[in-house]
Amino acid sequence: MTAAPASEYAARLAARRASLAALNAADARFGSLRLVTFGAAALLAWLAWGPGVVHAGWLAVPVAAFAALVIRHDRVIRRRDAAARAVDFYQRGLARIEDRWSGGGESGSRLRPRDHLYADDLDLFGAGSLFELLSLARTGIGEDTLASWLLTAADAGEVAARHQAVRELTPALDLRERLAQAGTDVRAAVLTEALVAWAGAPPAFRARWLQPVAWIVTLASVGSLSWWAAGGPGAPAAAALLLVATVHLSLRGRLASVLHGADRPVRDLDVLAHALAEIENGRFEASRLAGIRERVVAGGSAAAAIRRLHRLSEMHDWQHNMLFAAIAPLLLWGPHLALAIERWRARHGRHVAVWLHAVGEMEAFSSLSAFAFEHPDAVFPELLTGNARFDGTDLRHPLLPGADAVPNSVRLDGDARLIVVSGSNMSGKSTLLRTVGINTVLALAGAPVRASALRLTPLAVGATLRIQDSLQEGRSRFYAEITRIRLLADRAGGTVPLLFLLDELFHGTNSRDRLVGAAGVLQALIDRGAIGLVTTHDLALTGIVDQLAPHARNVHFEDTFEQGTLRFDYRMRPGPVTRSNALALMRAVGLDVPDDAART
Repeated sequence: MTAAPASEYAARLAARRASLAALNAADARFGSLRLVTFGAAALLAWLAWGPGVVHAGWLAVPVAAFAALVIRHDRVIRRRDAAARAVDFYQRGLARIEDRWSGGGESGSRLRPRDHLYADDLDLFGAGSLFELLSLARTGIGEDTLASWLLTAADAGEVAARHQAVRELTPALDLRERLAQAGTDVRAAVLTEALVAWAGAPPAFRARWLQPVAWIVTLASVGSLSWWAAGGPGAPAAAALLLVATVHLSLRGRLASVLHGADRPVRDLDVLAHALAEIENGRFEASRLAGIRERVVAGGSAAAAIRRLHRLSEMHDWQHNMLFAAIAPLLLWGPHLALAIERWRARHGRHVAVWLHAVGEMEAFSSLSAFAFEHPDAVFPELLTGNARFDGTDLRHPLLPGADAVPNSVRLDGDARLIVVSGSNMSGKSTLLRTVGINTVLALAGAPVRASALRLTPLAVGATLRIQDSLQEGRSRFYAEITRIRLLADRAGGTVPLLFLLDELFHGTNSRDRLVGAAGVLQALIDRGAIGLVTTHDLALTGIVDQLAPHARNVHFEDTFEQGTLRFDYRMRPGPVTRSNALALMRAVGLDVPDDAART
């Protein structure tokens, strides 16, 4: 647990809880006052129209008071909900710092790609995943953006720009809290593709003369009906009503399409408005952050535009009021609102996709900056040029609790392009590969890494840590493994060098074929400029280092068996392992396995 971030979160959490308690009390008070005011209005109405002991004009007092209470109560409710979300924000932050975060956030399972070269192998998505640890995104586009950064390594220039942005946002705790103020159901709300399709759809009304005609008919309707009500002739009013009916009937289908078709987009855009306002009001130095803001404000204030659309939607809802519903058709309320919505789409529709991606990028940066803030011992990697290189000092796995993450240093470069990691079962071989891989993913996504130092070139990661057989597809584990390795070999021939992480290479075949196949595959990968690690508990495979000299070396993990219990220190040591714990493990769980002396 890190003292400074934890103490800051704890202090803010206490303050937000106090605010929430006060606002809950205020909410209850306003509810009671509204009930009392409504009761007073009902009593005055009875006294005015029953016994007639008071003038009906006195009803204006409780009605005005009730309206004022509704407005102020609504503000209290909004502040209360924001305080509740702030409490949740800091509770989750403390859970992450205290290593209690697994299962408490969005897992990102929907974002898990099929047959990706490292996503499943490095636990990027799912319960207890890197995505769950990192993500503060409250919109689908934010989650999509963060996921894309984890799944696709950026080039050196983009990584440097992201590092600059994350460094700037790391201390911006107030900004991250405000971004978290979006509604509680945001993640399920925003349908990105549907919203962009609505914003860019062809106009429902193409005739330019429709707008002035609508106003002429409205003025004619209001004027003639007012004249008739004042004692004038009825023919003009009848003609005006006929015109109103004609307009409504001729536009009926398109009116319904525009007005009801805008309901969902308005809700989705309301979700984005809060984040867009924060972006607009920000003053950023980092080029990536400044660029996001420039795109948002390029067409004017996005938040203000969305508020205007929201007002149009609210005005459409007025038609559901029984009193207003009677006069709305005479005012051509629906046609005017539909035309206004279409004008909004014509002016701002092309900006909606830009707004979406801006919010997505800001939420991704917010997620990475929170990780940096909550892990002050994490460091930003140094990006190198030239041949493939990975040089990490005191690397730790970010998904392991801090007390359990044993640091190890790994160096892969021109002198040692391959490291063969041997050791007994459960000694830490696979965890080492995951540690190297997941820190590489963090580094090339633009985040700091869990290490004392990391220097690396841009790398394409590929792994075989979670290769599975498939009964449905008729694939054995061995076939799935060699298929993945073929993909890695093809990737090794690309412009970005490959970092391969091969777990128990070819363990599904006999020892001779395994040794011959492994030597050939690893030699081919090295010849193509790749670097990587391969694990094995087969002591024979450690001899492959001699065949691949001088570009390979052996390291190993050890264990001790004390009083019937296996103990591991998870420290990487030079050279190959010299013994196995398999028989000891069998005996430890109660299997009747003779020792070597008994067999001789």
